[in-house]
Amino acid sequence: MANHDSTTKVTDMDMDSLVHCASYLTLQDIFNMAISCKFLNRLVYSDSIWRRLFRERWPQLEPYINSQTSGLRESYLARYNALQQFKFVDPLDFYVHTEAKSSDLLLSKNSLFLSQGSLIQIFSIDNLLEGKASFVSLNDHRARITSMRLFPLKETSLFRNEAHINDDVLVTSSCDHSIRLWWKGSCQRCFRGHNGPVTVLSDKLLGDENGKVFASGGEDSTVRLWSLKSTGKRGQHALKATLYGHEKPIVFMSVTGHRASLIVSMSKDSKVRVWDASISSSDRNSSCVGMTSVPGVPVGMKCHDSLLYIASGSSIGAVDLRTMKPAFRTSTNQGKLYSFDIMHSKFLACTGGLSRAMLWDIRKNAGTGEAGPMAELDGHIGPVTHLHMDPYKIVTGGPEDTHVSIWAADTGNQTNFLSCSPRDSSGCCAMAADGFRIVTTGYNQEYGALCFRDFNNAVCSGSLDEHVTGSKFWCPSTSGDGDVSDS
Repeated sequence: MANHDSTTKVTDMDMDSLVHCASYLTLQDIFNMAISCKFLNRLVYSDSIWRRLFRERWPQLEPYINSQTSGLRESYLARYNALQQFKFVDPLDFYVHTEAKSSDLLLSKNSLFLSQGSLIQIFSIDNLLEGKASFVSLNDHRARITSMRLFPLKETSLFRNEAHINDDVLVTSSCDHSIRLWWKGSCQRCFRGHNGPVTVLSDKLLGDENGKVFASGGEDSTVRLWSLKSTGKRGQHALKATLYGHEKPIVFMSVTGHRASLIVSMSKDSKVRVWDASISSSDRNSSCVGMTSVPGVPVGMKCHDSLLYIASGSSIGAVDLRTMKPAFRTSTNQGKLYSFDIMHSKFLACTGGLSRAMLWDIRKNAGTGEAGPMAELDGHIGPVTHLHMDPYKIVTGGPEDTHVSIWAADTGNQTNFLSCSPRDSSGCCAMAADGFRIVTTGYNQEYGALCFRDFNNAVCSGSLDEHVTGSKFWCPSTSGDGDVSDS
């Protein structure tokens, strides 16, 4: 009689069989295996797994891959980290001349979104890399565009079938008092309700699976909540609530991480309010569940979990949204701040000042009142108005800089610098980065230029001291593991 209690566990399988099974997994799956148990952690060090990942991501390095008999995991991670930090001089690149100054950029999947005044241009990245500079123009707005956001198509009334499950819609706000939703190269919805220019859109959607909304802020000092499920070109019944309480125009908005219904707004007078979108706003003030204020002119604001990080004047700080009490606030001793970004996973913040940016370790400065920067990102001309941070790199630039600078996120060491346009007289007026890719726009009062670079298949390592160094076949180091995600 068979023993129905006996079972075969994963750990009962031999290593060769498990390695073969792992060949069907993604990079993220493999890293999940590594943290699940010691047995599977040993499995993911197998060279055959990393040989397959190497070939799939960088088939042009086949001669190098075949020549290696061991250490492929370390080689893969070292190359991945170096590419993320743009440590190469031969990315795929493409320049597009523009007639006007760009004000904002979005980089997502296979699309690049560029705003110039009231105009939006959408470029296909695949077409750019094939040498085709064609684009789709969206010109329904009648005044300057103030904010661009990408939200999931599946959260809107436009979603029809699973073929578009991963698509996004573009949502834009404008000084023409309107908000527009775009998909497939045309305006699908127009939202109106603000009594003046719309200044900012929420960085994420609010709510749960029962109904998602996005928020907008305006010069009329109101915060408004809009449903993406509304139908009709004019978005009938889209306005769900109007939230009153601010006395000055709204300049920043951020959705909290610990509760999906909470959004934080900050006005031009540095007053901060927390709103709960799930509460009825019938008495005009009931949705406000927290208030505070900070000194100085607002520079930037971001939420993470239950903490709200704010840069204003020459200071950075945090507020605990559960109590609305300061978690810390410290002067940067940097004079006026022009930009701010934060990377919560590494407890790092970056501020852009005059002629330099500074990198801060939040844990070391919390509550001290006196801040010492972890690193000074020097060598800029004029104000540093553009900042990007991710686990690998920091990118900094400004309107008087002809280049953007790339810095290692963990050390603050400079890894590269990239020109904003084919001619060195153009300053940086917009920037966006995403993994191995970066796009910048430059302008010099006469002409503009957009430059797109993709480092994914770069092979020629670079140095700040020499134009080109290293072999045409990339030579890896074994400096240790980095943060890797499948992209």
